[in-house]
Amino acid sequence: MRYEIRVDGHLSEPLIEVFPELDHVVMSGQTLLFGHVVDEAHLYGLLARCQSLGLRVVEMRQVPE
Repeated sequence: MRYEIRVDGHLSEPLIEVFPELDHVVMSGQTLLFGHVVDEAHLYGLLARCQSLGLRVVEMRQVPE
């Protein structure tokens, strides 16, 4: 499954490195993290990382392969 997770703000390089399995694009005051998610546990783990870092998730969606 491929997912996009959009968070508020421009993530610094150290924060980007917390998500090594995802690519990213910065645009319009937000950062889009995207990539392959293995299963639901992986997805919840990504969201837990966002929460533990204090990132505000604006949008999360599954995208076609």
